[in-house]
Amino acid sequence: MHRPQPTRQPGPHVRQDGQPVKQTTGRHSSCRKPKKISDETRNTDLTKNTTMRYVHRWREANRGVPDREGYVRLEWAAGSMQVDFGVARARIAGEMADVHCLVVSLPYSNMRLCVALPGENAECLCHGLMLVFEHIGGVPPVIVMDNATGAGRRNAKGEVALTGVFSAFVAHYRLEVRFCNPYSGNEKGSVENAVGFLRRNLMVPPMRAESYGQLSRLLLERCDGLARDSCCPRLPDVPVAEVFDEERAALMPLPSTAFDPVRWESRTADKYGLVDIDSNRYLAGPDSARSRVLAAIRWDTVTLASPATGELLAEYPRQYGRSRNVEDPALVLPRLAVKPRAWRESSIRPDVPDDIRAWLDSMDEKTLRESLKAIGDACRAAGFDPAMQACGEILRSNRDMGLHADSLTPIALRMRDGEWEYPGGIEEPDLSGYDRFITGTDDGGEER
Repeated sequence: MHRPQPTRQPGPHVRQDGQPVKQTTGRHSSCRKPKKISDETRNTDLTKNTTMRYVHRWREANRGVPDREGYVRLEWAAGSMQVDFGVARARIAGEMADVHCLVVSLPYSNMRLCVALPGENAECLCHGLMLVFEHIGGVPPVIVMDNATGAGRRNAKGEVALTGVFSAFVAHYRLEVRFCNPYSGNEKGSVENAVGFLRRNLMVPPMRAESYGQLSRLLLERCDGLARDSCCPRLPDVPVAEVFDEERAALMPLPSTAFDPVRWESRTADKYGLVDIDSNRYLAGPDSARSRVLAAIRWDTVTLASPATGELLAEYPRQYGRSRNVEDPALVLPRLAVKPRAWRESSIRPDVPDDIRAWLDSMDEKTLRESLKAIGDACRAAGFDPAMQACGEILRSNRDMGLHADSLTPIALRMRDGEWEYPGGIEEPDLSGYDRFITGTDDGGEER
């Protein structure tokens, strides 16, 4: 199983309170320039007033010079959507994390929406847009984005090649996609402003949620609240929400079938049965060592299957990071039953509850082999957690009975289905009525 990584120390781009800092490069105030020049030239005779006077004269002389290229005021049609990513800190399942916020803006009404995702790859992009489309009840005919959002990559000729997942997404929703020119954020200035606006108004202080799905729902609710409380720039007295209700008419209807943003890849497992996907390794099982494995990669899960038979080998939560090993103990236990001496140094040993681990450590090799095989059979039938619960119940009742497949697997299956009741938790029946009938006394103990 995935081991938690040590807490990252704040770097130069993160404040001590954990909030990201928006850095600007190549831009300094007139007060900052003198120190920077003296640090670079080691000219200690440079005074602050001299530099500030020079900067002031330069600005006065060049203030009236028109921009060589200039800008064109853009008028966006109803239904057009701009898309961009931003990063903010939030607490997910009790741990602080860098949340990649997919922000969309509809410039016609100035409607701004945001969903939370763990990354900025094509699978996350498609999933986030699907959440937005379902929330607004339609599909925009045109979306505008840059080529750094997981949608595609621009080649040397200036052409953008879409990723396979996003290309299928565009075809499914019948979208027209436009990409901005490099270093031209002004071409989608509405969403650029929305990224900072929503970060300041929604993510401060950091939000808390149990999952990315819950955080996305909370963000969308808050975005709706902002739309009701703010006015459209074109119509200063009309709330954004009312203008957006009129803009809905320009949206296309949602498709009748849902889209599955999945990327299929064929990989070769190493000698341990681990498959490398995006710099993380997932266990397909020792039986799959040095063989081909088919991987279905979604935004939140990685599913491994046999390409020959289609048999499901394993399914894991998708990891975002690098150099992590993700293992299902149920796949390792059958191999340990064949090699019980590897139990004490196995990677899944810390995942076993303390009382069960201590009991297995005290067993001889023969009993350990039989017990590991029984646990492996129960894991395949009911899953790892129900199997561990069944092991604990059996050992609490009678430690000398041991772990056997004929008793362990049925209890694990009943625990998985919620049909098992612990002996200590069973409510005893009220037999006082029989006592009164047999003894002929009432509740006070007196004869009737």
